[in-house]
Amino acid sequence: MEAMSHLVNAAGTSTPTELKAQAAASSAGFAYGLAAIGPGIGIGYLVGKSVEAMARQPEAAGMVRTTMFLGIAFTEALALIGFVVFILIGL
Repeated sequence: MEAMSHLVNAAGTSTPTELKAQAAASSAGFAYGLAAIGPGIGIGYLVGKSVEAMARQPEAAGMVRTTMFLGIAFTEALALIGFVVFILIGL
């Protein structure tokens, strides 16, 4: 509890510039969290459907696997773009 009271006291003495930096950092973290949700769902869906396709037609597993990895790479690029935006907002 002592640490919490120190944080509350420190927050009251912050300058407007420090408050702006704190708000920017927390907004950037929230934005990256939202940006990571989409690719996470997309990759999960993609891998699930690929496994289903490989189970239905094992002879096409090589082609499905290659296409799956390409899809994962493109979907992961969205998360990396979100991370770059996170860094840019934080500056």
